[in-house]
Amino acid sequence: MHQRIAHIALVVKDYDEAIQFYTKKLDFQLVEDTKLDDQKRWVVISPPGAKECSLLLAKAADEKQLATVGNQTGGRVFLFLFTDDFWRDYEKMVARKVNFIRPPQQEPYGTVAVFEDLYGTMWDLLEPNESHKGK
Repeated sequence: MHQRIAHIALVVKDYDEAIQFYTKKLDFQLVEDTKLDDQKRWVVISPPGAKECSLLLAKAADEKQLATVGNQTGGRVFLFLFTDDFWRDYEKMVARKVNFIRPPQQEPYGTVAVFEDLYGTMWDLLEPNESHKGK
């Protein structure tokens, strides 16, 4: 049996401003942007080199969904962006004014810092140690 998580839905306020942030500040690739109807689009983005999983940007459709934008996990880190060169990506993101809310730290599992996206969704930028890669 083979299963995988293909997409993770990330609720956003606006498709275009979210695409702009992820592609310009984080170098994500726009994989697909298909209009489904007057209100809904199928927007998929992924980090460079990603093969297994991508983000599906889902525009909030009502007040209840809008209230979750930036806080889909109740204040916890939601997504984990693994990198093969922490300092390269950290310095690039700082230069692009990405807001880091926890500074870089060396942990037993790797080098990590917490940043937030344009809506306040918290992410780990993480270069895992060899013993933790793929975990």
